[in-house]
Formats: sequence, structure tokens, C-alpha cells
Amino acid sequence: ETSSPLERRTGRPVFLTTTRAMEILKKRIQQEGKCHPGGVLKVDSFINHQIDASLMMEIAKEFAKRFEDTKIDKVITIEASGIAPAIMVASLLGVPMLFAKKKVPSTMNGILKSEVFSFTKSRSYNVCISDKFLRKGEKCLFIDDFLANGCALQGLISIVESAGATVAGLGIAIEKGFQIGGRVIRNLG
Repeated sequence: ETSSPLERRTGRPVFLTTTRAMEILKKRIQQEGKCHPGGVLKVDSFINHQIDASLMMEIAKEFAKRFEDTKIDKVITIEASGIAPAIMVASLLGVPMLFAKKKVPSTMNGILKSEVFSFTKSRSYNVCISDKFLRKGEKCLFIDDFLANGCALQGLISIVESAGATVAGLGIAIEKGFQIGGRVIRNLG
């Protein structure tokens, strides 16, 4: 029997097993990651500023493999750090990638938006997606680099649901297990 609503609904385990990509990522975090006060993990030398494309492709292959049997219409993320893994996963799955913008462009009409709190930046902001790119009935795969408190993910879930689309799966490269985000998201079902 599975342990979370998401596992029961999708029939897929939420907790990732050890894979080659995870082992490589773990080793890089141990070697190059820097812990800063307040639970901030800095991995900007290979994940979210300077990007190790080979590592990112290994992560993307793992996510694509895990969701290859799930109908996915679109991969979604929030700018900017989620774009690299999301575009690679979308390419492997053969679907478009859509990212939520952190500022509402003056040229965007039909805005779907939600307020999110950034743990790293310690501030709230609105994220938005044009309704012409997210349609009712679409099945979305959310891909991001980090899961801390789950606020960004909850904001995107809200946008997806307001469009009448559904979140078919989640792929997070690094979950900060000591923070509440993973528990919050798993409890959403």
C-alpha cells in the first residue's frame, strides 16, 4: 500500500529511488554545494547559475523515464532556475515547455496568476502564465530545481487548476527534506 494521496492517485512512488542521476547530483552537492544560514543551499556552480548541461541532462532523462507512461501535454516551471531542467525534460518527452513569469508583461492578455513566496529571496511576488498557452484538460508535469517550502509549486498548481488543466506529475531535482514543502505537497494529494 502506498503512503501518500499522490502515490495512491498516480500509482507511482513519490520518494525517488537511488539512480545514476541522483548519485551524481548527490556527489556534486557534497563536493561543491555551500550551506548558508537559514537553510539556503547554494549550488550555483552547477545547477542554477552556471549549469552543468551533462548533469542537467542526466536529471532530465531520469524525470522523462519516470513519466514516460504518463500522458503529459506540457512541462511547466517558474523562471528562471527551473527553465533548464524543464526544457530538457520537455524536449525528451516531445512536448512544449511553459514557464511562469515573475513579472506581468505589459503585452500579456488573459493572465492566469498567483502570488508565491520565495524562500531564497524572502519576498512574495506574482507569477503569471498567459491563458492562451495553458488550456482546459491539459495534463502538466511540473519540473523545478528546488523544493523548499512548496510555495512556488502551490502557486503553479493554483494557476494550472484555474485554467482547468491538471498536474499529472512533479519532478524536483533537490528537495530540502528538512523544510515543509515536500510534506505540504504530498498532503495535497
